[in-house]
Amino acid sequence: MDNSLRAIVEALIFASPEPLTPKMLFRLLADEPKEDVAATIEALKADYESRPGLQMVEVAGGYQIVTRTELHEWVRRLFHERSTQKLTVQSLETLAVIAYKQPITALEVGEIRGVNTSGVLSTLLERHLIKIVGRKNVVGRPFLYATTKEFLIRFGLKDLGDLPKIEDMAEALGFDPPARLIEQTPPEEMLPLQDDEEESGRSGEVEEVEK
Repeated sequence: MDNSLRAIVEALIFASPEPLTPKMLFRLLADEPKEDVAATIEALKADYESRPGLQMVEVAGGYQIVTRTELHEWVRRLFHERSTQKLTVQSLETLAVIAYKQPITALEVGEIRGVNTSGVLSTLLERHLIKIVGRKNVVGRPFLYATTKEFLIRFGLKDLGDLPKIEDMAEALGFDPPARLIEQTPPEEMLPLQDDEEESGRSGEVEEVEK
C-alpha cells in the first residue's frame, strides 16, 4: 500500500473538525483511484484497533480519530471541563425523548416528561443537538423536532439505528425514563416547513401553539 496516501488520509481525518466522509475523501483525493482510497481507510481502521490511546471511529456517516473511551477522564482533566458545558438531567431526558420519539412536538415532549420543556428545547437548539424538521398536520401546525448530525457525533453514533435501548440509555445518562417514553407511538404526519421558514435560522426559537 502507498504509505504516502495512507499518511494523507490519516492527516485529513485527524485535522477535520467534523467526521470526514468517504465522499469528501474521494473528492479531496480525486487524483487517486477510489478503490485505493477505500482500501486505505480500511487499513487505517484495522491499524487503530490495536492502538491503546487513540481509535478511529465511524460516526454520522464519516470518520474521526478520537481518544479511547476509557481515557476520557484524563482528557477532561487536560481541558478542565466546565460544568456549564454539561447538559442538565432535564436536558438529557428531553433529548432522549426526542431521540426515540422523533419527529415530535414540544407539547408532546412536555406530556411525556410531565413538565414544560420550552427552556430546555431552546438549550438543545442552541447546542445544535436538535432541529426543527417540519410541522405536525394538526390544528396550530406545531413544529416537529428531531435530532441532528451533531447529536450523532456527540454520542458517538453511526446513525439512529445505533441507539441503545431506552432503559440502557437512561441508565447511562443518569435518569429514570418517563413511562410514556417506553410506550410505542405511531409515526407523526409531518408537513414541510414553509419556504420562508429556514430551519437553520430558528436555533433559539421554541414552538408556541397558535390559538
